[in-house]
Amino acid sequence: MPSTRRSPAALALLVDAILVTVFAAIGRATHDGDVLGPFGSGLATTVWPFLVALLVGWLVSRAWRGPVALVRTGLPVWAVTVILGMVLRAVSGQGVAMAFVIVAAVTLALFLLGWRGIARLIGRGRRTATRPL
Repeated sequence: MPSTRRSPAALALLVDAILVTVFAAIGRATHDGDVLGPFGSGLATTVWPFLVALLVGWLVSRAWRGPVALVRTGLPVWAVTVILGMVLRAVSGQGVAMAFVIVAAVTLALFLLGWRGIARLIGRGRRTATRPL
């Protein structure tokens, strides 16, 4: 019987995509006041460059091999998401002010690296708690 359990890689990619979308939604709420825009097109326009860049970051880092790895996966996924996301924003005619680049880099670092760090700590704590005395 096939398992209905999600793979750790699929779950990690989903978490990354949700957090990138939350980042875009926070930005839209802060600057436009309207998170979704007409028929959701505002959020889609804002988030697509970062979601595409996130997927490229996953491919470049082969994130599925260690989706929770902070350095081997998290850092390259974060860097590609920020850099390529900004390039895609620029070529699509969206703004790329230096202040936005800094805020995006810091926020996405907190999101994409932060959850991995927390997951690693929780995993380490569970392994320690299950060791026999």
